[in-house]
Amino acid sequence: MTEGEVVAQTTKTSTATATGASGGARHLFTARDVTAVMPRRGGGETTVFQGLEFHVDGGEVVDLTGPSGSGKSTLLTAFARLNVYTTGSFALDGKDSDTFTPQQWRVNVAYLPQTSTLIGETVADAIRLPWTLKVRQGERAHEPKDMLSDAHIRATLDRMGCRDIDLGRAPRDLSGGQAARVSLARTLLTKPRVLLADEVDAGLDEENADKVADLLKLAAHEGTAVVRIRHRAPDGRATRMMVLKDGALREVPLPTAAQVAAAQRADVVDGSADDTADGTADEKE
Repeated sequence: MTEGEVVAQTTKTSTATATGASGGARHLFTARDVTAVMPRRGGGETTVFQGLEFHVDGGEVVDLTGPSGSGKSTLLTAFARLNVYTTGSFALDGKDSDTFTPQQWRVNVAYLPQTSTLIGETVADAIRLPWTLKVRQGERAHEPKDMLSDAHIRATLDRMGCRDIDLGRAPRDLSGGQAARVSLARTLLTKPRVLLADEVDAGLDEENADKVADLLKLAAHEGTAVVRIRHRAPDGRATRMMVLKDGALREVPLPTAAQVAAAQRADVVDGSADDTADGTADEKE
């Protein structure tokens, strides 16, 4: 079996939780004993966190919050196997991450940074880029032949609420909010099992942040497990909320609908003066 076929087979696996040999529920994604030890400037090391555990299932939106510098981005890059300063045991559908090549893992467990680079002469070119990679060639055989046509990409973006984005436009001419949504839509089109969103709504005005949140919720509705780092007020999309602070990761109760509404009103008032015409705002920690 080729690498691409392995990826395609893994991607086709149901996102529902499976039952392990012991009879207990097995989560879609699990992380155990996750530790981050970072080098210090001038010498020495700093332990950011040690022995953390985490899980997420398809259909969930888990918000990861905590003070700046607590290690939230470090934790997400550990999940994606992108951080050389982290260790831990990771599994997807009960399969250890060591049974995947790094490329196979990142196809299934996608990390989306706060600012993504859109490469190509047009938006359509930028969206097609991931499908030109060798690791995805096996998946193409299971997709409609016209999946990369302008018509199919247009229809998909429209379904994702991106009707205002012109496929023929140069990526450099997009507003901050539009670029964020195109980057997210491009990632979602590759159908990752787990999406790790690292403050993808940071710096956006409320309208564009809300559209990004809708995209993530749509992905969860279609079976993706979504983990997102947030500094904004709660928006009511999360199914669980975790706090990383002082090296410890713990689950906290979700805010009530009334608390979400009050927090959003306060956030709009606080951020209104910082909104800019291109759909971005100054980032607040």
